[in-house]
Amino acid sequence: MSFNNICFILARPQLGENIGFVARALKNFNLTNLRIVNPRCNWPNQEALVTSVGAKNIIRSSKIYHSIEESVADLDIIFASTSRIRKVNKKIISILDLKKKIKKKQKVGIIFGPEASGLSNNDLNCADYLVKIPANKKFSSLNLSHCVILFCFQFFQFFSNKKSVYNSNYKSSAATKSEINKFLNFIICGLDKKGFLQPNHKRQSMIRNISNIFHRINLSEQEIRILLGIFSTLNEFDKKT
Repeated sequence: MSFNNICFILARPQLGENIGFVARALKNFNLTNLRIVNPRCNWPNQEALVTSVGAKNIIRSSKIYHSIEESVADLDIIFASTSRIRKVNKKIISILDLKKKIKKKQKVGIIFGPEASGLSNNDLNCADYLVKIPANKKFSSLNLSHCVILFCFQFFQFFSNKKSVYNSNYKSSAATKSEINKFLNFIICGLDKKGFLQPNHKRQSMIRNISNIFHRINLSEQEIRILLGIFSTLNEFDKKT
């Protein structure tokens, strides 16, 4: 699925600021196709450019339509976002099930209603499915841009070919067995002095359990140094008191 095949359609948006926030949300998740139907904010709107920050290109490349029907005419499957129970003959799905309804290479549209009222029942005529976002039943209405960004995230998760990898640029080498054993000897010596490893017949079992803990957690060289510093400081503090 190409991200270029996913269209976000804002029906009668009332605030330029929200259109800007929507554009920014799209760009966050590598989506670019924004369509606007009858904007109510004296379009083109400077506020949209201000709030879009680094996504001004999406604002400038957005397409304006006079009707929802016109905005979805070239699409293969259309979803409409709603937070309300509707008395219309449309299947309602969760946002979590979007992927199940989309076939490869289909052109997809998601329609969002105006901030104050959402989509009307007539607006829903063009939709194949109504989509609800699981939320607090007593307060389920989301801000326009918040709603859009949840859809953006879902599509990014579903169709991105790149796996999200979060690696720090800084890498500390894993502690060697020798370093871990040196640290453990320091800990055990301190615990012995405090009389912790008692009664004597349980001493070896307690040492084994402590050793297993620190061998299991894959400490780095830096972490070993930090722990040695912490315990040394605590030991010195204890001597002074």
